[in-house]
Amino acid sequence: MKMKKGEGLNIVPFIDIMLVLLAIVLSVSTFIAQGKIAIDLPEANSAQKQNDDKKVSIVVDANNIIYVDDKPYNIEELKDLIQNTDPKTLIELKSDKDSKFETFVKIIDLLKEKNHENFAISTKTN
Repeated sequence: MKMKKGEGLNIVPFIDIMLVLLAIVLSVSTFIAQGKIAIDLPEANSAQKQNDDKKVSIVVDANNIIYVDDKPYNIEELKDLIQNTDPKTLIELKSDKDSKFETFVKIIDLLKEKNHENFAISTKTN
């Protein structure tokens, strides 16, 4: 097949394929960024973005199961973990809006008991 002198390569189909691939990558990366435990955070007007340098993430799902970095924990295991965590380490608390408030209060009580004052409560913005 011989190309004529003024005829160029048609790259429109290539661009279409790349845009579809870009859309797929962006949609998959959003699911990865949200983590494995599905929770519905409460909303707050004063919500701020936290930096991800050095932190421990404690999540309470709608069934009141406590997860630390995507692994299930009970209260006793959580107490040991907090005891062994450096007080300067940021602890990020995420609680589903349908979970019991009592579970959330127990976690904060454990943090206060172990003199761990560096924690943040995660919400989503309005």
